[in-house]
Amino acid sequence: MSLAKILLFAALAAANIAFFAAWLRCAPRFRGAPGPTMADYLIGFGTDFFDTLGIGSYAPTTAIYTLRKYPPEELIPGTLNIGHNASSILECLIFVAAVPVDPVLLVTSIGTAGLGAWLGAGVVSRLPRRSIQLFMGLALLIAGSVFVATNLGALPAGGMAMSLAGWRFWVAISVNFVLGALMSGGIGLYAPCMITLALLGLNPLGAFPIMMGACGLVLPLASLRFFASGRFAWGPALGVFLGGGFGVLLAAFVVKSLPLVALRWLVVVAVFYAAWSLLRGLGTKKGSPGTSREYVL
Repeated sequence: MSLAKILLFAALAAANIAFFAAWLRCAPRFRGAPGPTMADYLIGFGTDFFDTLGIGSYAPTTAIYTLRKYPPEELIPGTLNIGHNASSILECLIFVAAVPVDPVLLVTSIGTAGLGAWLGAGVVSRLPRRSIQLFMGLALLIAGSVFVATNLGALPAGGMAMSLAGWRFWVAISVNFVLGALMSGGIGLYAPCMITLALLGLNPLGAFPIMMGACGLVLPLASLRFFASGRFAWGPALGVFLGGGFGVLLAAFVVKSLPLVALRWLVVVAVFYAAWSLLRGLGTKKGSPGTSREYVL
């Protein structure tokens, strides 16, 4: 294993140690809050199972939460980042170790995404509910459009390179900084990162360790901000965290691949409906049903 990958795994370990320490420190503040339900475990298992196979987890999870009207919109970004951290670190360990992409591109892309997440989560954790509704509604519209383009074969196929040089390298790490910041607000990183790297000529296989390594660092760093603010739903986050890890392991080592086009069309319908529901809710008056702050401490 290269020195770059060893340093990367050390950074991931440090970030996740800080993640668990912060979760334990904030646990007493949620004493008495409802724990995870079977639905929370199943949401984590299902979304992270298909995430490992290439569907993505943020848009489907947000769509499910929106359709269930729980947790409240202002708690969804924190719940996503905290809940999906177990799956992100497992995916990172599996794909970063297995795919021989350029270590300098790998480490710098992941590092800039982590920096973007730290800065972005600090903003998102303080946003009012209506701003988060608007942000997530637009995020879902973007995600739904990407799913449509994927199903229609309109996305770039990518090149054969396993490294990028010159301006392509700088574009890649700059875009990952922006994607890391946006991810803390509920916009998934996988699809836009893969599209960007494909346009720059990278082999699609080489995008997997970059995408998954970025999420492995982004989620625990962003989560530290949400732990500090308390803006996440305790039960759903814990349920997704525990269920998602099993989903990743089953997908990566047992199932490995599935025909996913039909499922992507189903996700498109759910995502666009959830986006419409969120944006329509911008006209709801403050204090109306659905604005519960039950878990905001």
